[in-house]
Amino acid sequence: MRLYLLAAATAAVVAFVFAWVILRLSLRFRLYPQIRARDVHESPTPRLGGAAMFLGVLAAFGAASQFGGLRWLGSPEGLGRFDLIFSEPSKIFGILGASLLIVVIGVVDDLWDLEWWTKLAGQVIAGGILAYSGVTITTLPVFGAVAILPSTVSLGITVFAVVLVMNAVNFIDGLDGLVAGVAIIANGVFFLYSFTLSVFVGQSEYFNLAALISAVLIGACAGFLPFNFRLPPHFRPARIFMGDSGAMLVGLLMAASAITVTTTTDTQSWGGRQLLPAFIPILLPVAILVLPLLDFALAVIRRLRAGKSPFSADRLHLHHRLLDIGHSHLQAVLIFYGWTAVISFGVFAYIVLPWEGATVIIAAGVLVCGVATIVPLLRRHPLDAPPTDETPVQSAPVASAAKPTPASAPAPSTSSPTPASPTKGTSL
Repeated sequence: MRLYLLAAATAAVVAFVFAWVILRLSLRFRLYPQIRARDVHESPTPRLGGAAMFLGVLAAFGAASQFGGLRWLGSPEGLGRFDLIFSEPSKIFGILGASLLIVVIGVVDDLWDLEWWTKLAGQVIAGGILAYSGVTITTLPVFGAVAILPSTVSLGITVFAVVLVMNAVNFIDGLDGLVAGVAIIANGVFFLYSFTLSVFVGQSEYFNLAALISAVLIGACAGFLPFNFRLPPHFRPARIFMGDSGAMLVGLLMAASAITVTTTTDTQSWGGRQLLPAFIPILLPVAILVLPLLDFALAVIRRLRAGKSPFSADRLHLHHRLLDIGHSHLQAVLIFYGWTAVISFGVFAYIVLPWEGATVIIAAGVLVCGVATIVPLLRRHPLDAPPTDETPVQSAPVASAAKPTPASAPAPSTSSPTPASPTKGTSL
């Protein structure tokens, strides 16, 4: 455990330092795009935080590869198991190579806005790199047995899963601290699951790799979060965003962590209550990403019905809707945190608790988060219309007509001024 904490701390410190450096350089050389119509922040903000997070991940993996000589940090047995991660360096190089590709594509997109198909092609290549290096879905647990997938099917499922998770995470990157916080919660649960799994099936090379990826990603997000979250007491907007480079990096590493566990559970020797962990590698990634996946699915359906590309941008994501019904920026982010914690910890609870207790925990969490989500609707007067971007524009002529304008005064504008945005946040 101490070695994982040291790896996470390394990623956090390096990500923090380079986030500050990149922020200074971005402000000095104006390395930030202009505000887009769908953005909820009010001033141009650098979006290159993903590069700092990648450097943190890179440094943590490099440090972890040298932990074998640090005998004072743990028992020789524990260090021996930890060293197994680097006995097959192809997986490590594959993960880091795919991460580098995604970060480069994301940085270019954050500066100059690439076409959606260019980013999609890069995501497919990154998924292929992972599969080629050995991080691939080769087997799936099926009720006490292991289904071995053909190589072509394995490649297709792996690439599809990686691309899906990257886009799902990227789609919710629209508020300050949202993706980083959700990733910390989700990967924290997945890290706990990895240790719990060792009770059932024992330690393995792949298990260690999944736990290391989760720990490193937690550290990278934690190191970046102080620059991206609205901290009290002033709750100032984020100073730098992780951008597409950071969001896609988070999605890639989360997918890689889940894949390395999913294909290494030996369910043939399990029975009774031990059968449940066989399906948690499949259920838990879905659970911890249920909100991003839901937002992704709704966005794709919405855009296809409108005759648009599923990757075209709009301002109708779940976090936008939370703002529109009356939540503050911080409240919307905390609601996402709450739902992520309830769903992910709820699924994890079915491993360590009786199903009755786990069900009660999920039900209580859903009730609390559900009430918190709809509180603004409960406070609204029944005759009040829900706030939308169009509401101020439609009411402007009525307001201007209610007060006559003197003949000598300039004619009133036909379009009302855009009201100040109630929130400042990251862009999607």
